[in-house]
Amino acid sequence: MAAKPPRVVLAWVPSQTTVQRLAAAGFSPGVMSAGLGAVPAEQTYLDVGQGNRVFDSLYDRPLPELDGDRLRWWREVVERAESAPAEIVPGLLRATLREAGVASQFMEVRAGSLRRLSAEGHRDLLIAVARPSGNSDEPLPIGVAGAGFHGNLTSDSTRTDGYVLSTDVAPTILRHFGIPVPSEMSGQPIRSEGSVDPAAIDSLVARMDVISSRRGPVIGLNVVVWLAALLIVSLLSRGRLARPGVRIVGLTIVYLPLVLLLGAALEPGETAERLLVLLLSPLLAAATLTAWRGYRALAVASALSVLAYAVDAIAGSPLTSLSLLGPNPGLGVRFYGIGNELEALLAVLVVAGTGAALTGFAKSASARVAAIGFVAVGLAAAFVFAAGRFGADVGAAIVFPVGAVVAAVAVAGRGRRIGILAVVAAPFAVLALLALIDLVSGANAHLTRSVLDAGGLGDLADVAQRRLQLSAHSFGRPVLLAFLPVVVAIAIVAYVKRDRLRAWLEGRPAMRAGLLGALAATAIGTLANDSGALLLEIGTAYLLVFTGFAWAESSQTPGKAEE
Repeated sequence: MAAKPPRVVLAWVPSQTTVQRLAAAGFSPGVMSAGLGAVPAEQTYLDVGQGNRVFDSLYDRPLPELDGDRLRWWREVVERAESAPAEIVPGLLRATLREAGVASQFMEVRAGSLRRLSAEGHRDLLIAVARPSGNSDEPLPIGVAGAGFHGNLTSDSTRTDGYVLSTDVAPTILRHFGIPVPSEMSGQPIRSEGSVDPAAIDSLVARMDVISSRRGPVIGLNVVVWLAALLIVSLLSRGRLARPGVRIVGLTIVYLPLVLLLGAALEPGETAERLLVLLLSPLLAAATLTAWRGYRALAVASALSVLAYAVDAIAGSPLTSLSLLGPNPGLGVRFYGIGNELEALLAVLVVAGTGAALTGFAKSASARVAAIGFVAVGLAAAFVFAAGRFGADVGAAIVFPVGAVVAAVAVAGRGRRIGILAVVAAPFAVLALLALIDLVSGANAHLTRSVLDAGGLGDLADVAQRRLQLSAHSFGRPVLLAFLPVVVAIAIVAYVKRDRLRAWLEGRPAMRAGLLGALAATAIGTLANDSGALLLEIGTAYLLVFTGFAWAESSQTPGKAEE
């Protein structure tokens, strides 16, 4: 009797199916990101079948409604896909399987059929996914049964135990049968690691679910409380405590990311996390100012916050991904390394923090040594936060080198032509080096997949167009749009009062260079990133922190505050 040919079954199970139920039925369990943000169920089905996806805003029209005429609906879907700045090919999975002669079955089943399906996993690849319902960004329970699947699911798209993407399903099916994955597919094959642990998956999802909703009450509200306290203290003391207050609040905000990383480790409730941030950040600030004075305190606070995230990135981002300033996994974009929020503030902490360190700890350093210091720290930060094995943030490969080189040129007093050439060449050199490292190490990160694996100039143009469109859209988001007038006003005031700002930094060339470099990093990040408005506003906020600290220190003669 001839052996039955291999087949693949993709089963859409009832939406109420849980991770525990899939595990009990013999599947390797996990959850699947349904889309980029909240998407209709039909978009999730399309993304699974094409192995690629983009934000809905990048299509030239909304997804058409399926009103009965399937042929017309499919033609409209294909036309819509052609408008996206990416290689979107609806139905690519089924077409590829058909060409390879592999039988595929896409069906809906009842929950009671799960165990029967998984029992056939010794010769078939069986994938069960909970049906999406309406427009939602909630992750969908998913299970895979077949040879090699014995633990929780993961993929190189997420590097997160228990989490995969909708675009990972198609490459998983093709890889299982030894079929080459088309270049149009951006997903990565799903695999299992460790043991089956549905409780760990539920805990992960529970933490990810609160990241976006807690940012306002835990971060925004606490910042408002600190600023209000600073205002009250300044008024009650008739300005006598304004400068010490600015130092305390400035260091408090510098320590904020560090305390949020601790919150990710503890995973407390919302009230507890709010109190943790509210109290611990200023306590750390006060302790630092007690141990070190002036710019030394600012340098220490910056270094501790940056080093904490660098160590976590090297360790695989177990805490960064769950931090309230993490890569925002709920949006379905990034699950490891640093996201745009961290890129914006770390750029200021690294470049301006280096200026504070040189001012506080190396006052007698020559301009040449200071310039080398800026470049060395900037390159080290770019390596950690941009390399695919660690932070995996392409923007960091541009932002950190530009900021560092601008600061180095400013402190060294080089000619304008040399400075411009250095600033332009730095990000290209770092990108090339990181690309080489990614290729040698097999990191298979965003830089490698989106740029190095691009099929030609057309694909690179699609990448650039996609990032520019997303950046433009970011300026229209209501939350960010509300703060843009404030940023513009700050920029105008800073330009008009530039002589006064320069006077605050008189005799402190390294600090002045660090602020200029941080300003350049914020500007280039705004232009080169797909969330330009976000980088602009967060970068501006941290530039204000450092500028405020410079004002507080301007009452001291240069060097006296650091003694």
